[in-house]
Amino acid sequence: MSTLHATRETIKLKPYAAEDRAWLVRQHAELYARDEGFDDSFGPLVESILRDFEAAHDPARERGWIAWDGEARLGSIFCVDGGAREGESLAKLRLFLLLPEARGRGLGQRLLETCMGFARDVGYARMTLWTHESHHAACALYAKNGFSLVSSVPVTSFGVPLVEQHWERAI
Repeated sequence: MSTLHATRETIKLKPYAAEDRAWLVRQHAELYARDEGFDDSFGPLVESILRDFEAAHDPARERGWIAWDGEARLGSIFCVDGGAREGESLAKLRLFLLLPEARGRGLGQRLLETCMGFARDVGYARMTLWTHESHHAACALYAKNGFSLVSSVPVTSFGVPLVEQHWERAI
């Protein structure tokens, strides 16, 4: 089934597997280069994050999901341990990605709900994430789901000037 006709019923969220790594690295590198002008340092960072996840994640408290429509991957989201602050355990949302053809049909909301629900179910008290101000749709989704903007800092990363943002919410 084409992703243009995918529905909530046809899209499956499957656990991340090492076989997904090359696809996820390529999609991040290509999309961020095309849409944000990122240099070639971004792909290796994503690969490093994924390799670390594969080698050392705690499956009881950390998980990644890949959205599939048949044999086609459409996106990803990860929940990892973000440490603790002021006695509260933090979940960190990472590697949230939707292919352009999968956007605007509720899949981002579904991925976010899955990630937050998992974090809540395994006992995290708060969820935190890092993004860029230029990701307008993602930032609107975070705000709609109760995240608050904690900080916004101009930086140069991946070869381009950006505004890094830190968002957080109780779960």
